[in-house]
Amino acid sequence: MADDLCFFAKDSFVLKAPKKSPLVLRMIVLVFAMVCGIYICSVCLKQISSTTTAGFLNIQLTERPCEKPEIEPSEVPYVHFPRPISYSRAECACNPVRFFAILSTQRSGSGWFETLLNSHINISSNGEIFSVKVRRSNISTITETLDKIYNLDWFTSASKNECTAAVGLKWMLNQGLMQNHKEIVEYFNMRGVSLIFLFRRNLLRRMISMLANSYDRETKQLNGTHKSHVHSPHEAEILAQYKPSINATLLIRDLKQVEDTAAKALQYFNSTRHTIFYYEDMVKNRTKLVDVMNFLKVPRRDLMSRQVKIHKGSLSEQIKNWDDVLKTLKGTHYESFLQADYKI
Repeated sequence: MADDLCFFAKDSFVLKAPKKSPLVLRMIVLVFAMVCGIYICSVCLKQISSTTTAGFLNIQLTERPCEKPEIEPSEVPYVHFPRPISYSRAECACNPVRFFAILSTQRSGSGWFETLLNSHINISSNGEIFSVKVRRSNISTITETLDKIYNLDWFTSASKNECTAAVGLKWMLNQGLMQNHKEIVEYFNMRGVSLIFLFRRNLLRRMISMLANSYDRETKQLNGTHKSHVHSPHEAEILAQYKPSINATLLIRDLKQVEDTAAKALQYFNSTRHTIFYYEDMVKNRTKLVDVMNFLKVPRRDLMSRQVKIHKGSLSEQIKNWDDVLKTLKGTHYESFLQADYKI
């Protein structure tokens, strides 16, 4: 009995030995779980980081430069693949773009010519950008403006954006072009810009247009609005009623000055890729527009303009002091200007 009690006491002692606190065990398990969790998270973050880096590397590897089309080696500098900052060219990113500039003088048909170009689905000519003086204040502002145009980041109603095949502007010779010709020639050659010179053969007709346009700028004959170009025969008739008086004493000097300016421009920009067109030739022969499209390397299309010509017919009916002008030019180098050079 005593032995039984002894054994019972021993058993009781074993069974009732003090246990470790449950709180301590829970804390150990919690710490272990936290350590495991931190380790697992760090491993996952490393994997995500390496995957993202690999993804970026893959993207960089797949962004190959656009392949230039099969063209003559001499044409390579004039083929571009601009990447606008303000939008994506999307599926047209690898469509080649030609850069151009129309160099002309006021009232030489450049406005009409530009509307013809802009009727082409793949041509964007952005108008007289440098008629705004601040844009031509120095060569830095000029090149900054040109960069924006040729990067397809210049937005006007003429912008075709994504799938433009030729982009440019109209630039008058008296809008900072001649004053900064050296730097601009260097820019054009560096950027691969092609030039289209557009002049008028009959400088007397141009003078009439200049004087009439200046008069309308002051008088605003069309319901108080000045219009350099019109889109209806009725408006053209109203503007054509004004007959300017030409200073016969200064006439030959003024004509020669315009001639010399055009000749000087051709000399300044002779090292560029360029072509020369005349307004009268385009009026008489619309196939000249095919030559323009061939020069710009764009698909041939029928080009149209809504502009209506203002001054038509005989010059004797358009000049107030016709007899003085006739007497001044008769027997001179400019006598041919007195004759009709085209018919409309």
